[in-house]
Amino acid sequence: MSTPGIPSVDPRLVAQLSGDFSALGQQMRHVGENLAVLQAQLASVPRPQAQAQPQPQPVPQPMYRPPVAQTAPAPPPAPAVPYRPAPAPQPRVVREPWWQRDGMISRVLAVAGVAVTLIGVVMLLVLAAQAGFFGPELRVVAGGLFSAGLVVAGARVFGRPGGRVGGIALAATGIAGAYLDVVAVAVVYHWLLPVLAMVVALGIAGAGVALAVRWGSQPLALLVVTGAAVLAPVLTDGITLTLIGFLFVIQVASFPAQLGRDWLYLAIARTCPVVIALLIAIANTGLDDRPERFWLLASAVLVALVGLVSSIILLRSNSRDVTATAMIVTTAVPMLVIGHLFDRLGSTLIALALAAAMFAAFAVARSLPNHARIALAGVGTLALLKACLIGSSEDLAPLVLLGVAALFLTVGGQAESRIAYAVGAVFTVVGGLAFVITAPPFVLVDEYSALDALGVTTVLSSLVLAGTVFLFVWYAHTLKLLSTADAQPWWVLAGLVILYAVTTATVSAGTALTGTSAGFIAGHCAATIAWMAAATAALVFGLARRDYAHTALGVGLGLTAAALAKLFLFDLATLDGLFRVLAFLVVGLLLLLAGTRYAREFAEREAGRETPNGSVSAGSAER
Repeated sequence: MSTPGIPSVDPRLVAQLSGDFSALGQQMRHVGENLAVLQAQLASVPRPQAQAQPQPQPVPQPMYRPPVAQTAPAPPPAPAVPYRPAPAPQPRVVREPWWQRDGMISRVLAVAGVAVTLIGVVMLLVLAAQAGFFGPELRVVAGGLFSAGLVVAGARVFGRPGGRVGGIALAATGIAGAYLDVVAVAVVYHWLLPVLAMVVALGIAGAGVALAVRWGSQPLALLVVTGAAVLAPVLTDGITLTLIGFLFVIQVASFPAQLGRDWLYLAIARTCPVVIALLIAIANTGLDDRPERFWLLASAVLVALVGLVSSIILLRSNSRDVTATAMIVTTAVPMLVIGHLFDRLGSTLIALALAAAMFAAFAVARSLPNHARIALAGVGTLALLKACLIGSSEDLAPLVLLGVAALFLTVGGQAESRIAYAVGAVFTVVGGLAFVITAPPFVLVDEYSALDALGVTTVLSSLVLAGTVFLFVWYAHTLKLLSTADAQPWWVLAGLVILYAVTTATVSAGTALTGTSAGFIAGHCAATIAWMAAATAALVFGLARRDYAHTALGVGLGLTAAALAKLFLFDLATLDGLFRVLAFLVVGLLLLLAGTRYAREFAEREAGRETPNGSVSAGSAER
């Protein structure tokens, strides 16, 4: 019985209101957490000092939740996403034109000023003399004083703010002018012997290089070297031995500036002028100019020697100096081309001397980088190849080339030097081509050509070719230039070349011993037997080595077909009498031997498979 006057309360409404209050409390707490994160982010942003710092806002506390049951759980709040400012756009780099860059206009004007002033000095020394202006003493003294004044002015300007470019230009002009003044004293006025003048010029160039080192300026050294080298031919009236001597002085005097410095352009500027002058002089000199060609040879030797020694010194301190390696090759070019001014013996000796120097440097300087060792070996190879081709007759050239190839292949294989092996490979290819030119295939099949062209030298060349080709593939495999799988085709190719060499050797031996058609026929009989013997050996080798079975079987069957084709198509028509009978008998016996050997091998394999325990037969196990 209900109490009168008290209204009834709906429990579902109470539960719904309780759930709403609970959800509202969770939402307010989530808002408070987000406000705290935002406040921390705002505090990390730098503000100006004049601006007042905002007072921290209190974090709202979560509302009180009455312990009442709720009908359904509220959804979890979304995670707060941290504030990430957008990345600032990268500024666009605008490249200025070269004429607007810092100091470019001043450098261009300075270089132009150096060139024009040096031309004026040359005109003072030469054109004024031709026109009769002033006296010789006054012209020379005026040139010297003017050059000294430029150097002094350059030193004073260099020490002032912004005076580096002007100081370098003035000093370079003065030093180059003094150098040209000395050249004029020796060449134009003949007041000094050229040798003494070169000593004075060496001192002037050395002083200029020392000043460039002190100022740390490669442009100063470049301007001195280039200006003197370009304008000196005007004073010497073209390319002469005296000019080559003064350019050689520049090459020597400029070298100390490169020690400990990466001045690559100076290496090119000090080397190329004297090399170019030498090449022009060699091209303009004939065989009749006997004294001059010997002076040119001496100059070429000195230039190559200085280039080799200086480059090795530079490479020991900086192994990445590719320019020094290039200078080794550049300075050796005159030695490679000067041989045409001498007879056959002289040209051969010059090439041999250059090859000996390069290979000696290759063997001694083991600490040089690979690019320098390759350059040394390359120049030595060219020189030695030239010596072999010029110093040997046409029939002797293959023997000499292949002998050198065998020597380098052996050295490369024993010393594990791929560079030496590469030199031997070059001589192998060239020697092989020379052998084919000396003993082409059509000579081997023509009786009269064989009697005329083949002899003892061809026999020796054939034997050396066979041994060289074997060393070529053997050491390529030893030095891991060829893998086991890749070596099989090369062995097949080497076997064919060796077979051609053996055929040439047998035919050449027959013609050399008898000098008649009987020797030619006997040689071909021996060649056919050799072909069939090689085929039999390949087939037997394939039975002994399972990993080479397919290759050996293909080679053996191919050689067998070739031997039979030669026997029936060529020997049957060419050979006569006992030689024909001998060829057929020996080839037939070898065929029977190969067939019998294969039949026994397969029979033993079948017997081995039929044993109860699955083991092979005794005959197979012995092999």
